[in-house]
Amino acid sequence: MPQFQFVMRSGPTPGVTFPLEGDQLTIGRDSSNGVSINDPEVSRKHSRLSFQGGKYVLEDLGSTNGTFVNGQRLAGPVVLKSGDVISLGEQIVLMYDAVSMDPGATVAVSRRAVQAPPPVQQPQSSAPAYAPPPSQSAPAASYSPAPSSTPLTGKKNMVPILIGASVLVFVCICVVTLLIVDADPTGTRWCTFPFSIIAQIFGGSGVCAP
Repeated sequence: MPQFQFVMRSGPTPGVTFPLEGDQLTIGRDSSNGVSINDPEVSRKHSRLSFQGGKYVLEDLGSTNGTFVNGQRLAGPVVLKSGDVISLGEQIVLMYDAVSMDPGATVAVSRRAVQAPPPVQQPQSSAPAYAPPPSQSAPAASYSPAPSSTPLTGKKNMVPILIGASVLVFVCICVVTLLIVDADPTGTRWCTFPFSIIAQIFGGSGVCAP
């Protein structure tokens, strides 16, 4: 046996389901109604549902803002079909639906319990929540220019020149020193060390003989 219900599409509690039970029930703002909708556009006794021949028949009870089915204002009783859109005034919109129920299952639903919208269940994930790291500016990479090979090459090229210059200076000093020693008319300077060794090499040792 199908279970009939209203689902609020627009109004104070969108998404709320109103199960329709019994042979006759009223819709209105008053809490004593079978379908109670607390909204200023809804009259205290707005409209009535009657169960006839396995179907619900809807009629307006002289409401101020009117009862509409699929956009047409009711002027008399109308048999509802699954999928019909019922409007109470301009802001309250209900969807009429028939749900097939398992005859072996018994579900007791309180009308007062369905007045509040069901809590929204957030899907649970086994993955840990990702917390983005605090924004930090990445440290600027230090740039070290590659050492140039030009200075090293220049130093290598200067080594032979320095050696040659040192040898030349040394030779000049030696020549000047020998000239100074040889300029002594007495020749006694050749007898001092280390000139005596040079004198012996070049055969001048007789000058220093006792």
